[in-house]
Amino acid sequence: MRIAVPREVKDQENRVALTPSGAHHLVEHGHSVAVESGAGTGSRFSDEEYREVGADVVADVDRLWGEAELVLKVKEPQAEEFRHLHEDLTLFTYLHLAADKQLTESLLDSGVNSLAYETVQLPDRTLPLLAPMSEIAGRLAPTVGGYHLLSSEGGRGVLLGGVPGVAPANVVILGGGVAGRRAAEIALGQRAHVTVLDISLPTLRAIDQQFNGAVRTIASSLMAVTEAVATADLVIGAVLVPGAAAPKLVTNDDVAAMREGSVLVDIAIDQGGCFEDSRPTTHSDPTFRVHESLFYCVGNMPGAVPRTSTSALTNATLPYVTELADKGWRMACAGDPALAQGLSTHAGILTNRAVGQAHDLPAVEPEKVLRTP
Repeated sequence: MRIAVPREVKDQENRVALTPSGAHHLVEHGHSVAVESGAGTGSRFSDEEYREVGADVVADVDRLWGEAELVLKVKEPQAEEFRHLHEDLTLFTYLHLAADKQLTESLLDSGVNSLAYETVQLPDRTLPLLAPMSEIAGRLAPTVGGYHLLSSEGGRGVLLGGVPGVAPANVVILGGGVAGRRAAEIALGQRAHVTVLDISLPTLRAIDQQFNGAVRTIASSLMAVTEAVATADLVIGAVLVPGAAAPKLVTNDDVAAMREGSVLVDIAIDQGGCFEDSRPTTHSDPTFRVHESLFYCVGNMPGAVPRTSTSALTNATLPYVTELADKGWRMACAGDPALAQGLSTHAGILTNRAVGQAHDLPAVEPEKVLRTP
């Protein structure tokens, strides 16, 4: 199969969808791999490293997309890339369609076969291709939150861990999944006072056991969230409903009642954000103020550590990419129910009901498309 890896065009997105090692694996499986010139530069992978493992390095982006059967990306296609989408092309990337109706409609209009990393789901409901980026975003969140708490950045001037004789910062984490737990690990490691809220009591029990009671756990409700964020120095939103828009947990009124200079980091911004006032920001311009608080809503947080992120992403995606390349999208999805959950669009048909609900569009289950020759 002809596999293409374009250079990412989103603001300061320095990740690339495939490492040279991953490219070598696919070449050894008998596939051709074309990488856009400079695609790996941000992750410190040179064009020559791709050539050395048998990949072609292509400067013409139109040729790259035009000759491809399978395109691997990190982030969803940007508006300038919509023209490359066409029927008979398979696209495998993060899509986050519930937060982007324009992209959803472009995929449908083009007829492209699109599969979303973030909705590939194992029988135990874990998300193997979202997990590594959730881990990275979770571990970054206390770091970027702590940085923006500096008075020089407009924050409260509070050190996460405090010092002897001075109380540490109060960190509130909404969501006890992969990202929330990683955020708790780092915040606790920096000696902050950490509280995690989640609707799942088994999740809260697991967190309590994991941290030996050092992290306070609270069953999430609207009132509990309001009370917790009122005294928070840093709030980290890490809620996730697979494939669906994130629920809005922190209202504008909640933010108005927060301490001056408090910081809110919305890891869920790719799915629309879990704070009422969240809107996507970029690494170039990461924050904005709501009342007297600072919002950080960068949609590609792991792009700040691209070398780590690219390697972690390839480790997770390569087995599925190999299935797609070896068997074609239809046979690969038919033989792997987890991969089938990633199917988002085919020939103008939406195959994710959560996305359909978010945009009031008709949708079918992936199995219906897979049964149709």
